[in-house]
Amino acid sequence: MYVEIGCFLSCLSGWILICSTLATEYWTFSEVSSVVLTTGNYYSNLWMDCVSDTTGVSDCKYYPSMMDLPVFLHVCRALAVVSVIFGFWGAVLALIGMKCTKIGGSELTNSRVTFAAALTYMACGFCGMIVYSWWGNKVRSDFVDPYYLEQKYVTMIYFKICLPLFSQVIYRCLFW
Repeated sequence: MYVEIGCFLSCLSGWILICSTLATEYWTFSEVSSVVLTTGNYYSNLWMDCVSDTTGVSDCKYYPSMMDLPVFLHVCRALAVVSVIFGFWGAVLALIGMKCTKIGGSELTNSRVTFAAALTYMACGFCGMIVYSWWGNKVRSDFVDPYYLEQKYVTMIYFKICLPLFSQVIYRCLFW
């Protein structure tokens, strides 16, 4: 029972980290400084591009048109939202199927519901992994391209997808 609660908390915290990533502005970050007095910071995420100057004033603009965006951005947005939805339903199924809640009915039914929660969390983790890996690959390829503005890094994304993936493995092993 304690392993089950630990796995549930681990999956839930991974889902919360995936949800918090959608609101993060600094998916990619670039700094341009030609003179000491003037610098420009460029950062972006799935939803907008932002520019910040030396005074700290930020100007963020949402992407103006859905038709003008590249395909990978549409796919990343869709998979990020699907990952959040799968994580939510995985949490609901895990709460219903846990041994300590007594909501699911018999022990066999609880095991099946918990196994469904593990599969749902696995789908959540894989969708998140595809989003972050694809975005990271895009940033890396833009960084290597000599004709593209320098992009530095993607922050802490792989930790956010490891929690649901590893926890669902333990879930599946418990009730197989």
